[in-house]
Amino acid sequence: MRNSPFFDLGLYGATVLIWGTTWIVMKYQVGPVAPEVSVAYRFTLAAAVVFLWARAARQRLGFGLRVHLLMAAMGICMFSFNFYFFYRAAAFVTSGLLAVVFSMTVVMNIINGRILLGRRAAPRTLAAASLGVAGIVVLFWPEVSRFDLADDGSLGLLLALAGTLCFSLGNIASARAQMLGLPVLSCNAWGMAYGAAGMYLLALLGGAPFILDTAPAYLGGLLYLALCGSVLAFGAYLTLLGRIGADRAAYATVLFPLVALAISTVVEDYVWTPTALAGVALVMMGNLLVLLRARGARPQAAAE
Repeated sequence: MRNSPFFDLGLYGATVLIWGTTWIVMKYQVGPVAPEVSVAYRFTLAAAVVFLWARAARQRLGFGLRVHLLMAAMGICMFSFNFYFFYRAAAFVTSGLLAVVFSMTVVMNIINGRILLGRRAAPRTLAAASLGVAGIVVLFWPEVSRFDLADDGSLGLLLALAGTLCFSLGNIASARAQMLGLPVLSCNAWGMAYGAAGMYLLALLGGAPFILDTAPAYLGGLLYLALCGSVLAFGAYLTLLGRIGADRAAYATVLFPLVALAISTVVEDYVWTPTALAGVALVMMGNLLVLLRARGARPQAAAE
């Protein structure tokens, strides 16, 4: 079953659905608690759970210095600074545009995978990524067209791009770890721990107070982001990354904004327009292209 394409589709669907809901949950994390402190809390909880999970699964947790450096790079990029940058960017850029920028993970993974891992993306993957990114841009075109680089939006865009680049580099570090045969749970546990440590250090250096918002919305959101958004979704995503490659796995970052938009339709009265429908159609076309193997393709093609 684990070698079945349906297993990959299950991992992919779980990643998209969970991450698609985290955008609105993260909205309730913005408040009296500094972003770096909230991120530190989130990954402290997540790391503790994944360490217990890895221990129960009898995965080894002891590694040499070089492996710890790789896991630290993964954690700092994927489990801390990418979230920190997006929290900061949210003060200047609308959530729709943030989703557009974050969807560029697909393109960044292709470029970084080529530079750092020597992987050449298949033409199908490039075409699918182009359709997906184009679809997101069309879907959020009203927000994109109103974006003004003359105001604070330029800073927000740079922060969002920095967060996306961090996430992509974390993808590459994770792919490298899996190429070395390192267990996903152990890498996630140590990566989350290093990510939380990085945020605690940033908070200390910046003088951010270590306070806890006791509002139910904040605490409930923190638990959801730690357990579902981090433990479950990252476990599914990074397993998928090792099975089908960083560029194809990252297509989840193109699709989950649609889930967030569907939630916004119900919760925030988002109005669907012909342009929005055209964007959805483009994303779905790209989604089918990247996920469905060509008839007669070799089994290992999914990992190329």
